[in-house]
Amino acid sequence: MPDSLQNPANSALVLFSGGQDSATCLAWALTRFGRVETVGFDYGQRHAVEMEARLAVREGMAGVMPGVADRLGPDHIVDLTGYGRIAESALTADRAIEMDARGLPTTFVPGRNLVFLTCAAALADRRGVEVLVGGMCETDYSGYPDCRRDTIDAMEVVLSLGLDKPVVIETPLMALTKANTWALAHELGGQPLTDLIVEASHTCYRGDREHRQAWGYGCGDCPACELRAVGHAEWAARP
Repeated sequence: MPDSLQNPANSALVLFSGGQDSATCLAWALTRFGRVETVGFDYGQRHAVEMEARLAVREGMAGVMPGVADRLGPDHIVDLTGYGRIAESALTADRAIEMDARGLPTTFVPGRNLVFLTCAAALADRRGVEVLVGGMCETDYSGYPDCRRDTIDAMEVVLSLGLDKPVVIETPLMALTKANTWALAHELGGQPLTDLIVEASHTCYRGDREHRQAWGYGCGDCPACELRAVGHAEWAARP
């Protein structure tokens, strides 16, 4: 674990779903900022079990990262169920998980990260938090255009203009593969953190908490599980 705090006077708001990526981002933020808060979004997702996973991961951080756990501040929940009904997808309705006519997976929720970042920026403004932290990644992702570097850079500009102040969006996983994300978690918190991510975080689109895999709980065949499984296997095979 890094032994020096890079931004002791700064604060961060982590967009926190309770999945592998946001759990790693939370650990990353705790090693870099003096105060860290989290925000989750209820958009009517079918895999609502992730809302429970959020709490388990947050609570577990105190045990696996005791040196920085005192920096973890309040958690916030934003009700976006109305948006979820508008932006219907296989994550919010009973639809097959497949590719659509545009070549995008039906799990794509139109504008999800744009909405999340806008709400997070508004919350951060009222909370006096300087930096937003998100787990977006364009290297190992499910084909979502709102995860791309260009999209996040554009949102940074738009939010800064709209709020008339600098808005910083940190995306520590943007250029990492899933294997590298596992490696980063291990670098940040060792085996205790990776064990917490395996046991408590949730990624599976089907909300499966019954089947335990080497990399955690999930159905094993949805796109999210496949990405997580391949990344874990690649990381575990490294010398």
